[in-house]
Amino acid sequence: MKKIVTVSLGSSRQDFSFTTDFLGESFQVKRLGADNDTTKAWELLRRHQNSADAIGLGEIGDHWHVGQNTLINAETRRLLNVVTRVPATTGATLRRLLQVRAVRQVQHELKDYFNNNIVLFLSGMRNYDMAVALSDYTPNLQFADALAQTGAPKLLTSLTQLELYAKGRDLVLSGKPGELLESMLTAFKNNRLAAAVQKSHVIVGTFHEIKAAGSPANLEGKTVITSAVDDDRLAFFKHCKVNLVIDVSPMLFEHVVGVNVIEAMILAKLGKSPEDVSDDDFTEIMDELDLKPRLLHPTGKFRDIRRFAFVIHPLSQEFIRKGLPIPKATPKFIMNRVESMAAHMPPWVYCKMENIISPTGAEAEGWLITVGGTPREMLARSPEFTYRRLLAASRLAEKMGAQIMGLGAFTKVVGDAGVTVAKRSRLPITTGNSYSASGALWAAADAMKRMGLVQLDPKTKKVMAKTMVIGASGSIGSVSARLLAMAFDEVVIAGRDMKKLEQLKKSILEDTPDAKVVCSTDYESLLNTMDMIVTSTSGAGKKILDITKVKPGCVITDVARPLDLPPEEVAKRPDVLVIESGEIELPTKVKGLKNIGLPPNVVYACLAETIVLALEGRFEVFTVGRDTEWEKVKEIYKLGLKHGMKLSAISGVKGMYTDEDIANVVKLARKALKTWDRATPVKSAKPAPRKRAATPAKSKAVASTPAKKTAAPAKKAAAPVQKAAAKAPAKAPATPPARKARPAAGRKTAAAAA
Repeated sequence: MKKIVTVSLGSSRQDFSFTTDFLGESFQVKRLGADNDTTKAWELLRRHQNSADAIGLGEIGDHWHVGQNTLINAETRRLLNVVTRVPATTGATLRRLLQVRAVRQVQHELKDYFNNNIVLFLSGMRNYDMAVALSDYTPNLQFADALAQTGAPKLLTSLTQLELYAKGRDLVLSGKPGELLESMLTAFKNNRLAAAVQKSHVIVGTFHEIKAAGSPANLEGKTVITSAVDDDRLAFFKHCKVNLVIDVSPMLFEHVVGVNVIEAMILAKLGKSPEDVSDDDFTEIMDELDLKPRLLHPTGKFRDIRRFAFVIHPLSQEFIRKGLPIPKATPKFIMNRVESMAAHMPPWVYCKMENIISPTGAEAEGWLITVGGTPREMLARSPEFTYRRLLAASRLAEKMGAQIMGLGAFTKVVGDAGVTVAKRSRLPITTGNSYSASGALWAAADAMKRMGLVQLDPKTKKVMAKTMVIGASGSIGSVSARLLAMAFDEVVIAGRDMKKLEQLKKSILEDTPDAKVVCSTDYESLLNTMDMIVTSTSGAGKKILDITKVKPGCVITDVARPLDLPPEEVAKRPDVLVIESGEIELPTKVKGLKNIGLPPNVVYACLAETIVLALEGRFEVFTVGRDTEWEKVKEIYKLGLKHGMKLSAISGVKGMYTDEDIANVVKLARKALKTWDRATPVKSAKPAPRKRAATPAKSKAVASTPAKKTAAPAKKAAAPVQKAAAKAPAKAPATPPARKARPAAGRKTAAAAA
């Protein structure tokens, strides 16, 4: 039987002795505590080496290997030197290998868990190899070595800084100078460490280091990486409401033992000194024993919280005035200067959103980051000007720990629509255009049902109406055409290339043989017969259709980004419903969200895309560029259903439509249809009077007036478009119900995220 003695500088009250089988050999393991007395530890090591096959030395500093430098712990060397007859170890080699293995395994099993986490090492020099491993997943590494050892007020923030500090410390602070500095400014150091723990997502250290710096106030919800977690230590972490404890020491025996014990047992089995056993030898044994870290959940429930950032900006001088204390009577020329200055301001955090919980159990939190440029300021400058503002926002988001960033409002279409920003940013970028397009189609089906101007064929169950897709040969347009062909009596596929249109028609008829499909490159003459029109072009602001020729009561769904129909065109036809997007209701009551011009708990579809990707753990460039892919539109729709997203409201160029708005459109449409002359374009009409102001400066998106409730949930028969579009799993509802829009009166809008 092999005998292992481990001498620990910890309390002797935790001493134990047990026998076990390990690597095909019987072992007796005995722990002896020295009660933090190095003289007592020295005597225990000297006395027991005669009766042991290997000695472990616990709760003492290792020799540190940082970069190309090796830092010798003088006290550890003195204690190990007393053991001359058998192998003796602190477990440094095995601990280093287990730490790296733990990081890799958790990152894999918990799906990119460490991506862009803020990681605080209470001793970076002791855990250098783990820091190198974590640097593959996050640049946000912080090291408390200089603070703890010298009282320096700043943390080291890179591996390079840690290596330089380790080299300088070995030259300047070895011996008495280092010991003197380390014993000074205790209160200051503890306060600074506690603040650093509060700002971090992951804390790495020994239990005693974590206990000295941590408390329920700053450890709640955090991840801790440590070793040898017994019941007493786990109780402390439970008291502090730590979310996850990663114990790099595997639980191999009935007692929790330190890594020094396991390494001593391996050395005793091999009959070799630590210097004679290579990393490969240890790795082979680790694989044979299948050594894995322990993932402990002190609170009993693991919260997998993912983080996002989303960029917003003011849409006009009016938004700047509401966000800053600027008097209403400020002259126009001064507001022009303020608008220009705002465009040069560094990005800042508008608010932090928390408590977004999916039905799957995934959680998300994130920051809305404001850049100061209005659309007018962005257009007045080169795209590079906006790129620099967005990259500054990306760096801010990265420092806070965001794992993906979305672009909102004009920032998602300026220049090359996110391509350049995605290339330069270290965070993955999405514009949200996929969910905006999905939401627009989703909202169109709901709008047609609410308007009640078309009926279903009782036999075929198709909508007794004509529809047109402009830009049908494009990625989204082609699939929109396929879906409409399944749901409508007739679909016109319009574009500039007849050959491509004919190929699309042939493909549609293969899937839906009874569909009536018409190809057209001169679609203007057909606008006056259409009940629904989908625009999906890459016109980038060019005029796509003459809205004065459109049939009254037509629903136009604009899924192009930038939009095909500008506000001034839409204003010409108050008897036509132009849908830009469907707004999304979050699955739980969000905390911290300031006003963005929508009812509580409702967000723009582009922001919802960023949130859904965070909940799913999809930290990747998802939607960028001007050619939105249909596969991604369909995928984000399904992911939205999976994570509890619901259609809340229908929006146009001026913001959210209420029941009153839709009723006004229907009223005007019914009146116009009585005298509708398909050969004569409609002259610009004035909308019916409303009880609230509807000027551009106070549009519905500002939410400065009450918004009435939307209609009741849509029925199955009324949503053939999204029914076919989603092709969602059987458990997911094919027709997500429209949610009630709640009043948003009395709230001020600082920025918009459309």
